Amino acid sequence: MNILYAIILGFVQGATEFLPISSSGHLVLAAHVLGLEDVSLAFDVALHLGTLLAILVYFRNDFFLMGRALLFVKLPDGDEVFYRKLAIFIVIATIPGVLAGLFVGGYAETYLRQPVVVASTLGGVALFLLWAERAGKKSRDFHRLGLRDAVVVGLAQALAIVPGVSRSGVTMTAGLFLDLDRPTAARFSFMMAAPIIFGAGVYKIPDMLHEGSQGGQFGFYLAGFLSSAFFGYMFIAWLIKFIRARTFDIFAYYRLGLAALIYLLVFLS
Repeated sequence: MNILYAIILGFVQGATEFLPISSSGHLVLAAHVLGLEDVSLAFDVALHLGTLLAILVYFRNDFFLMGRALLFVKLPDGDEVFYRKLAIFIVIATIPGVLAGLFVGGYAETYLRQPVVVASTLGGVALFLLWAERAGKKSRDFHRLGLRDAVVVGLAQALAIVPGVSRSGVTMTAGLFLDLDRPTAARFSFMMAAPIIFGAGVYKIPDMLHEGSQGGQFGFYLAGFLSSAFFGYMFIAWLIKFIRARTFDIFAYYRLGLAALIYLLVFLS
């Protein structure tokens, strides 16, 4: 691997982690195109930690307010109760994903990373996203999030253990079905990703440090991490601005097109 390839993979991770199009599938595809099928899990963790940094920086004010609310510090606008609840909602929404990772993560990684499975989940979630766009009332903003939203969106996040589902795609779809407006569905989806990415990355940090010390790999890891963080931040900002005036339909159609292409390649092979 060279620095340029690390930056390219960081771009792919930063973009597709937040767009509802499946980051894992695109990373595998990008590595294949670049001839990097042997990309290590530790490097993948470095890319994910980059997107975690993007979330923390972009939503720094929300996380800061949640921290103050949990310490029972009064907030200027009297929002301490809401932000205290929001912190609890994020924890609740994280639980199903953690349990899914612990109990079926190995099975999904071993048996479900098949082209037909990925194509099916890409297409299936796309159809649900199109349905949610038309069925959801989009009448509830960020300050109207509730416990039911945390539970339902958290359960949806657990489904992302299956390759091709897309964590952001399935959680935003669930949010739309719950009548959240598009920016709120995206904002909550991104914020609740932080504990999942943090938990998945922390216990792999020793492996990342060990592998990074082998053959001078730290430069590649750092380039991938910074690229993922930078482009992740840019795509969070872009998507939230984009969906204020537009629908998620373009991403659903993209998923359907990619699913059709994968099915075609499987058929031809």
